[in-house]
Amino acid sequence: MNRLIIKGGRVVDPAQNIDGLYNIYVMGGRIASIKKAGEDTSEVGTGVDVVDATGLVVVPGLIDPHVHLREPGFEYKEDISTGAKAAAAGGFTAVMCMANTKPVNDNEAVTRYILKKAEGQPVKVYPVGAVTQGQKGERLTEMGELRAAGCVAVSDDGVPVTDPGLMRRALEYSSSFHMPVITHAEDCRLAGHGSMNEGAVATRLGLRGIPNAAEDVMVARDICLAELTGTRLHVAHVSTRGAVDLIRGAKARGVKVTAEATPHHLTLTDEAVIGYRTEAKMNPPLRSREDVEALRAGVKDGTIDCIATDHAPHASIEKDVEFDKAANGIIGLETAFSVVYSLVEEGVLTLDEVVRAMSSGPAKAFGLEGGRLFVGTPANIAIFDLNKTWVVDPRKFKSKSRNTPWSGKELRGVAVKTIIGGVVVYNRD
Repeated sequence: MNRLIIKGGRVVDPAQNIDGLYNIYVMGGRIASIKKAGEDTSEVGTGVDVVDATGLVVVPGLIDPHVHLREPGFEYKEDISTGAKAAAAGGFTAVMCMANTKPVNDNEAVTRYILKKAEGQPVKVYPVGAVTQGQKGERLTEMGELRAAGCVAVSDDGVPVTDPGLMRRALEYSSSFHMPVITHAEDCRLAGHGSMNEGAVATRLGLRGIPNAAEDVMVARDICLAELTGTRLHVAHVSTRGAVDLIRGAKARGVKVTAEATPHHLTLTDEAVIGYRTEAKMNPPLRSREDVEALRAGVKDGTIDCIATDHAPHASIEKDVEFDKAANGIIGLETAFSVVYSLVEEGVLTLDEVVRAMSSGPAKAFGLEGGRLFVGTPANIAIFDLNKTWVVDPRKFKSKSRNTPWSGKELRGVAVKTIIGGVVVYNRD
C-alpha cells in the first residue's frame, strides 16, 4: 500500500474553505488525513515517500472540462497520450475530451476506443459524446448508449445545434441519463464568414467580423430551452458580456445552467490579432476589453463556473496560412494555470477563485470525481510554485502542436508535481 506525505505546503481547497499550511497524508491512493503543519507532531515511518512542499501551493488536481485530444482521426495534431502528458504537465488530473474526432464520437464503439487508449495515461480522460449523429444536426445520438459506454456529457462542440426543436429534444433526452448538454453557442448566419471579432480592429485589418450577437442569441435560445425543459445546460467558451448577463439572469431564476470561459478570453482582446497573428485566431473570437472585463466579473461572482482551456491543437500547415483560411483554436493545457494566475497577480481574482474555477467548479458542474481534498477522496493533487517564472517555449511542450499566442512570453506559476491516486505522474525537472 503506497504511503505519501506532502509536508508544509500552503493548501488551498475552496471546497472546504482551507487556505493555510498543512501536511497531507496519503494512504492507498486516498487522503488519509490533513493536519496543520505547525501543530502536527506525527512521526514519519519507514516506507513513506515525503514531498517537501515548503514555499509551494498544494491544490486539488485541476479539471479541464473542454479539450480536443484529436484521437481518433487527427493524431498528427495530438493524440490521447500526448494530450494527457500535456495535461499532467499543466497540473491537470482530469480532462473531458470533445466529440469532434474522425469518426465522430457518436456511438459506443468510439467511446470505448477512447477509454481504452486512455488506460495507463497520467490523467483521467472523460469522453464527451456527440449530440447529433456525425455532428450533422439532423438526428440525435443514442445518448443512453453513450452514457453506458462512459460519456459524461454530450456536445456538438465545433458546430452549433441550429434546429431549436432538436435542441429541445436533446435536452429532454439527455436528462434521462443525467448528462448535461454542452452548447456551442453560435448563430452561423450571423457569424457568416467572419474570422475575428466585429469591431474597430477588424475594420482596420480589413477582416470580416463576427458580432457578439452571434453568441448572445444562441445563449438566450438555449437558456430558454433549458428553462422550458427543466434540464441541465452548460455553455462552452463564453466570450461576450451579453452572454454573461444572460447566464447570470438565468441562474437567478433557477435555471440549471453552468458555463465556462477560457484563459485566453479572460486575458486577451481582439488586439492580439494585429499583425494577422493566426495563433490568436479562434472561435469564438477574442473580443473587446469590455467583454474581457465582463468575463472576469463572471468568474469572480460565480456566474461562470469553470475555466476551461478549449485546448485545440493544430499542425503548422493549418496555422501558417492567410488569416481567414487558418484553423481556429490554440493549445492551452500547459499554459492555463500560469495565464490565469496573472489575474491573481493583477488583483483581478483571488487564488481561491482561480482554484475553484479550475477544480471544484468543473467537478460539480459535471458530477466528476475530484476537485477537493476531503479525507477519503482520491489523492488527486497538484503542487505549484507561484514564485517561479518561465518563458513559454512551445518546442518544449508535451503536446504535439505549437499553436499558442504566448510563445516567448514570461509567465509566473508552474506545476512542479501532479499526483493521481497518491502517485506522482508529473515531476518538473
